[in-house]
Amino acid sequence: MIPRPKPERFRLRRTMMFLSAQKPGLTKDAYIYGVDSIMLDLEDAVAENQKDAARFSLYHTLKTIDYGDTEVIVRINGLDTPHWKEDIRVCVAGGADGIRIAKCESAQDVLTVEKHVEEAEKEFGVEVGRTLLMAALESPKGILNAYEICAASPRMFGCAISGGDFRKCMQTKFTPSGIDMLTARGMMLIAARAAGVQCFDTVYTNLKDEEGYRAEVMQNKEMGFDGKSLINPKQIRLVHELFAPTEKEITQAEKIVRAYREQSAAGVGVFTVDGKMIDIAFIPGAERTLKLARACGLYEGDLV
Repeated sequence: MIPRPKPERFRLRRTMMFLSAQKPGLTKDAYIYGVDSIMLDLEDAVAENQKDAARFSLYHTLKTIDYGDTEVIVRINGLDTPHWKEDIRVCVAGGADGIRIAKCESAQDVLTVEKHVEEAEKEFGVEVGRTLLMAALESPKGILNAYEICAASPRMFGCAISGGDFRKCMQTKFTPSGIDMLTARGMMLIAARAAGVQCFDTVYTNLKDEEGYRAEVMQNKEMGFDGKSLINPKQIRLVHELFAPTEKEITQAEKIVRAYREQSAAGVGVFTVDGKMIDIAFIPGAERTLKLARACGLYEGDLV
């Protein structure tokens, strides 16, 4: 049995790659691709008459494969199905780092899952509170309740939008500009930031459209997403490249943080860096840039 380290509520999650929990051939070597998080799927990727077999496969995957530093999350079936309770028991017993709540629409959905997770932790001798949670927002109701969902539990580390189901609810379809989901993405991001959790965009399903994929990933970064859901290993590298701070951004952030510490020690509240006025409002963003750069292996300084 492979012991898993305690999950981190806040960590680098640029990429979350979906894999069917039912297919050991796909899941056994998934960590070699360098993805930040693996999403083992018990929901859409598994046929209705194969749910038990998928849970069996999931349990043995969690217990026997050493994923190293790669986070392992499991997407359980929706609370409107007969499967989710047993899904939770298997996730907790196997030692999954976290659970993605499919079709989450309310804070009560989170609390319901949390209750059953805690019961399973006690049942299987797992440290209470170890198993993290995230919510998949797939409907207008889920988006409208995003803040309450994100703030519902200290186990919550993030939320993600599911494009296919959301577009279906909104009676729209994919557009290259992203206008079809722009409002929902923005509302979810605001809610996540207000609740202090991370936020992830939906998958890009057209593997042949490299230009469109690049444009969407850039839009994700510019909007402020923490990462993106993926369906194929070849999508990983681009996200990691585009989400990483540039050398110029790292250098500027380092200058700002260093100058702030020097000036604040001297009692100065407003100062200039490279001719630009800087005050305390700039510091959190600069520190975040340095933390992200360190997590990406691009910064070895001592300012964060």
